[in-house]
Amino acid sequence: MIPKSSNYRLEPSPLGIILFLLILQLAITLLTDGFGFSFDEAMWQYIGRNWFRHGLVPYSGGVDNKSPLIFSIYGLSDWLFGVNYWFPRVLGSIFQSVGIYFLYKIAKNLGGRQAGIFAISFYGLSLLWRSTDGKLVSLTETYANTLIIFSVYRWLNSKKNRDYFIVGFFAGLGAGFRLSAFFGILALLISSFRTNKFSAAFLVFGTISSLLLLTSAAYLAGINLHDFFTYGLIDNFGSGSPTDHSILWRIENFLNGFFYSELILFYPGLMGYFLLKKKYPLLTNWLICAFIGINVIGIYARPHFKDILPVLSLMGSLAITQLTQNYKIPARPVLLIIWVVFFPKLVEPFVSLKKLIIKPPGQSEIYCREPFHQTDDYSKKNLGIWIKSNTTEQETLLVAGYGAMVQAYSERLSPSIYFNVTQTSRAKEKFKNDINLHFPNLIAIPLFSEYTQNVDRDIRSFIDGLIEKNYYFDRCMFGYGIYRLRPLKSPPVN
Repeated sequence: MIPKSSNYRLEPSPLGIILFLLILQLAITLLTDGFGFSFDEAMWQYIGRNWFRHGLVPYSGGVDNKSPLIFSIYGLSDWLFGVNYWFPRVLGSIFQSVGIYFLYKIAKNLGGRQAGIFAISFYGLSLLWRSTDGKLVSLTETYANTLIIFSVYRWLNSKKNRDYFIVGFFAGLGAGFRLSAFFGILALLISSFRTNKFSAAFLVFGTISSLLLLTSAAYLAGINLHDFFTYGLIDNFGSGSPTDHSILWRIENFLNGFFYSELILFYPGLMGYFLLKKKYPLLTNWLICAFIGINVIGIYARPHFKDILPVLSLMGSLAITQLTQNYKIPARPVLLIIWVVFFPKLVEPFVSLKKLIIKPPGQSEIYCREPFHQTDDYSKKNLGIWIKSNTTEQETLLVAGYGAMVQAYSERLSPSIYFNVTQTSRAKEKFKNDINLHFPNLIAIPLFSEYTQNVDRDIRSFIDGLIEKNYYFDRCMFGYGIYRLRPLKSPPVN
């Protein structure tokens, strides 16, 4: 353990810092462009609403490759407050703050109070970066990483076999939110084997127990487990899936994520940690497993880099603490430098605040003139609200392409579980069958180039043929062509 010295204690209260980080997180996450859902949040809102409002369980009332746990949060949010984006983000911010607190406890145990203050500063600020999608705290990474952090804390304080069971149980809950948590579990398992094989066995038992509990709850809720594994896992791989990218694309995004982002600010502290005489195998295992996890998934989405932030923050804090104590450097100026360097450089909250004060005029007509420009999130939200006002609750809606945001705000059901385009062969076949069985009352087709560039030709041709035979053009709204079902038209009877 790194020596502790009262001469270099920091005056700031760790709870005070965590509270300030919570306020900062709320300010950033609630002041987003359009004051509405992000793309992922819209997906989960739609599925969660269908579950809680209409009894359509996940994978029957809408498909996304995420856990029912995150859908339940959005379903609860809709059930309590209607269509809103703030409740999941506030809940996520609070949950994230719990993770920051336990990271402080880990760092304090390993290197003293000063290391704890440094660790929560590193971690809390890096969670707010643009390169880690700091404005989106309601994602699955928040819950999975917090539970893994708590599991690491419990592991470091475990003495009996039942303690390792608890470690595995909470880590398993993290995997219930996001499968990437298994890489954190792997780090704990490797470290447990080096300590005691019986400890490792109890950790595995705890993990399996929590996963069985979650699986049982899903089964009792009516979720088809085959559908869960099909749509939540298998559809993530293969042609047309989210992981279907070339090697060149992966290399480019690997470099962008690890070297052309704020993440490089951690690397001096990382190198300093490996120069320390006293190193901790668990942290090394955690770093390696988190790094492997990001690369195995291989999408390099900004939120995925949150998985590696806790261990980088711990290593950096231990290195900086050793440096300040060895060379008698006052800790307060060092903390100030950390906050200046790591503080998020975001402009969007200020732009959004301006829009809140000065309401922008409606711009539906602008998006309906050639050349058709990409519709922004604010306009997609307005289109969804317009559709809600101009359709009945019984009417169904198909938004072609990546239309989850419009679908969520419309509060209308899609005729297909693939309400947002998924381009695997399985998804295409299912989508076409669903539409042929139940013609939507209204179809919204994007007029901007993203639709033709990113949606496969066969899907576009299918929708075009459907419109030509069964629909009439109503109007253009916010860059979408609106088509209504002709009277007396119904799906063919098989």
